Amino acid sequence: MIGGTALGGLGGLGGFGDALAQPRGPSAGAAPDWKRGYGNQRVADLGNGTFLNPLMAGDHPDPTILKDGADYYMTFSTFDSYPGLVIWHSRDLVNWAPVTAALNRNIGSVWAPELTRHKGRYYLYIPTKKTSAPGAKTTSWVIWADDIKGPWSDPVDLDLPNHIDPGHAVGEDGSRWLFLSGGDRVRLSDDGLSKAGPIEHVYDPWRYPEDWVVEGFAPEGPKITRRGDYFYLITAVGGTAGPPTGHMVIAARSRSIDGPWENHPANPLVRTTSLDEKWWSRGHATLVEGPDGSWWSVYHGFENGFWTLGRQTLLDPVEWTPDGWFRMKGGDLSRPIAKPKGGTALRHGQPLSDDFRRLRLGQTWNFFKPAPDEAERAKVSGNALHLAARGKAPSDSSPLLLIAGDQAYRFECDIEIDEGGTAGLILFYDDKLYAGLGFDGTRFVTHQYGIERGRPANPHGRRMRMRVTNDRHIVTYDTSGDGGRTWKRFDRGMEVSGYHHNVRGGFLMLRPGLYSAGQGTARFRNFRFEALA
Repeated sequence: MIGGTALGGLGGLGGFGDALAQPRGPSAGAAPDWKRGYGNQRVADLGNGTFLNPLMAGDHPDPTILKDGADYYMTFSTFDSYPGLVIWHSRDLVNWAPVTAALNRNIGSVWAPELTRHKGRYYLYIPTKKTSAPGAKTTSWVIWADDIKGPWSDPVDLDLPNHIDPGHAVGEDGSRWLFLSGGDRVRLSDDGLSKAGPIEHVYDPWRYPEDWVVEGFAPEGPKITRRGDYFYLITAVGGTAGPPTGHMVIAARSRSIDGPWENHPANPLVRTTSLDEKWWSRGHATLVEGPDGSWWSVYHGFENGFWTLGRQTLLDPVEWTPDGWFRMKGGDLSRPIAKPKGGTALRHGQPLSDDFRRLRLGQTWNFFKPAPDEAERAKVSGNALHLAARGKAPSDSSPLLLIAGDQAYRFECDIEIDEGGTAGLILFYDDKLYAGLGFDGTRFVTHQYGIERGRPANPHGRRMRMRVTNDRHIVTYDTSGDGGRTWKRFDRGMEVSGYHHNVRGGFLMLRPGLYSAGQGTARFRNFRFEALA
């Protein structure tokens, strides 16, 4: 998942307002006619037997997918957001609904996990940094449950330093393994809750030509699928971000879990080759069988011109060839693709608007880098979210955030603060890079580039309705003192196309959210989210 340099790109790709930060090419111009779901959010299923990527819009990177009979489950890297590892459910591979958040205790920044089932029990293997200190070593944890809905166990540290992206596999003799970044693996105990041997190197991944423009070699994301006489090992190389032409999908196969591994003669199977393509930096793939016996691959990519949305999950049809290999058939994924047949279509996604009748923590809302007692700050009562103040600004307040997957959207909320409090609405990448508008009893506070800047007078006092519009990176703010009947445009607009990984690092996305800082408690009511076409 994490590879190469954290910053950089092709001659300035990802700078604030760079020409290349805007959509390019015919497939990246006007928004296609996606189907619309909750709050006008785009959904993949077009309702006519086809779907249009992204499968999961917004930041859903490093997908790990499990076929469990007629059901499919999928989760993603959730990094510093908690509750984390939200598990999604589907019965047709195209429409997905959230089930639960499996991880509630902050164990570090959660990278590419692995969801699997073995002998009736579900397992999640979770790579993280052991601490938040710069340069801290990585490890991998495991949690388990007998029901996908939970409860999930407390995390167990597997003590796997300096490796990421575990991929679970069962050998021909029933042995259990985790394949790891760099072409390594480790044997697991029979119960899957500890390592049962040393880390060993077993695979030297295929190398691309040296003149290709990539972020770095960075072999990662190993996923094992057994079909027929072979184990198939899918790996990502080329770096996760940086140049759009870097990330790619390669494959190898072996008749034994112990190798030797034969590289696919057509490597790479997936790679962005032009800045005009709809999807950039495509990689980190897993094979999965559809409900009708067809085969598919899920992987992630950045949307052309919208690094701010993070890495989105994509679905690509797979064809098996007579020589026992396979290929991806979806091309650049810019056009509708026929859905797999069979299965039952769930209603896709979830509403992002919130009347705060219940606390949707872990399903809709997540704290950023929460302290152990963070959840105690949030309560619902009287159709309001009561969020106790923490810190002085979004940078140290652990804001509540959600994932918005559309290129343009608007969100608004009634906000009331106690004396001494500051609260507002934000677009948050991380604690060093965010934008937004807040207020205290007498002044507004503008958040720009992760800095608190202008502080003009606030005519509304300690209660107002606030609205944020992010229209393809152009951000405006409006405020109302009469509950939204009349609005006044705030005299500060922003442009946020550079609030993303290739500028800041971190592999995150620009997320809408709210915060409460200073003293006392802020109350949020009638939160409304709407995607804009």
